[in-house]
Amino acid sequence: MSSEVNIKFAKRLKALRLERTLSQEELASLCGIDRTYIGRLERLERNPSLEILQKIADGLGIELTELLKF
Repeated sequence: MSSEVNIKFAKRLKALRLERTLSQEELASLCGIDRTYIGRLERLERNPSLEILQKIADGLGIELTELLKF
């Protein structure tokens, strides 16, 4: 079962991605990560490392703290 923080992060990630009208594949490309990884994060199939969190924040053009505001 996923923890509350994982669920909140997945929802936040999806919301930020959709605000920018990016597909999962487009966001993954901007982040320099595997194209399937964003979907796995959003479906709670993976837990991101700190390094991945920073790559996602960079890909979205935001600070890491903004990514984790939920």
